[in-house]
Amino acid sequence: MDFDYAHYMLTGGKVEKENVGPCSPSKQVYRKHLAEILNMNRTRILAFKNKAPSSEKNVQESFSPPQETKSVKRRRHISQSPERVMDAPEIIDDFYLNLLDWGSSNVIAIALGNAVYLWDSSDGSISELLSTDDDIGPVTSVKWATDGRHLANWLEQFTCPTMGLLSYSLRTLRGGHSLRVSSLDWNDHILTTGGMDCMIINNDVRIRSHNISAYRGHNEEVCGLKWCSSGRQLASGGNDNVLYIWCSSMASSNSSNQWLHRFMDHSAAVKALSWCPFQSNLLASGGGIGDHCIKFWNTNTGACLNSVNTGSQVCALLWSTHERELLSAHGFNDHQLTLWKYPSMVKIAELYGHTSRVLSMAKSPDGYTVASAAGDETLRLWNVFGTPTMGKLVADRKQEPFSNVPRIR
Repeated sequence: MDFDYAHYMLTGGKVEKENVGPCSPSKQVYRKHLAEILNMNRTRILAFKNKAPSSEKNVQESFSPPQETKSVKRRRHISQSPERVMDAPEIIDDFYLNLLDWGSSNVIAIALGNAVYLWDSSDGSISELLSTDDDIGPVTSVKWATDGRHLANWLEQFTCPTMGLLSYSLRTLRGGHSLRVSSLDWNDHILTTGGMDCMIINNDVRIRSHNISAYRGHNEEVCGLKWCSSGRQLASGGNDNVLYIWCSSMASSNSSNQWLHRFMDHSAAVKALSWCPFQSNLLASGGGIGDHCIKFWNTNTGACLNSVNTGSQVCALLWSTHERELLSAHGFNDHQLTLWKYPSMVKIAELYGHTSRVLSMAKSPDGYTVASAAGDETLRLWNVFGTPTMGKLVADRKQEPFSNVPRIR
């Protein structure tokens, strides 16, 4: 940069030149030659006289960003076909039931009729956990505890509809609900159950009298239950089209108004619920047939942040733990899985394969693979949220401070 020339131009040197009167041809040639020598014919105040000299190959390589940075920034490929398809015979095609879960020990539990089967994804082995008679079954819900070693499942007892049986590891919890339980979720050692009797009950599995508290508000079957990661708030959805947010400290059988928020914006049953992993007070909910919407809630303020009409029944929702993305599973008419970018809610991909509505979804412990079970009696595994190799590459890059800055080694 020529700061002397810049100062000359800013102080009016060019104006003086333009105001100079006519002169002889020889004087004009002299001025032109002088301007070329002093480089005064430029129209820009700041300009580089010469291009930067080309550097040596080794210096250029040292200042070039590592090759893996480019690969991380590329748009990942999302396969339109499932990685694996397994048979799920006798799965109950009931929208309100929760028949699939993937535990932290990398084992999938799925309820098929009167039995519960386990599939170990590390070696592909299959085992039958329990099998019951028709007068006790079928299994209406399953849920792994956070430790991945204890599985809760509810059995509907047709011969005695006033009582259900809940099997917890080597223990059976009796009482509490008068009709089937279609939703389960864990909050540490507390197992929360939601049933067709409109009740939500907290069970402490460590003690003999396990029914410690209850939430009352729904007037139809409770088909969705999800505790937030902190364990302070519980979201429940029901066939009454209502979404409740409960506070763990307000669970009491004596209070007439226990809920923190009551949302009545959905126009169909609310089964699909998912708490955001990167914003603790953000909840996504999905409505069934007649609603078709995914809604986003700030559970601290009670505000509805956004509502998106998906065009079909929303059966399940899952947030990605690696990207700001949300996966939704749908029923009629296309039975697809749709991946959305948050918060723009632009569709990234749509995955087709199921020929009947998707009943449940579950995510692998590493957060990359999703399992979906549908009424077409199949269990499909999808590579939706990337691959472990990509995740390790990103993690390694983030661990090194200023990893995106080139340096000389």
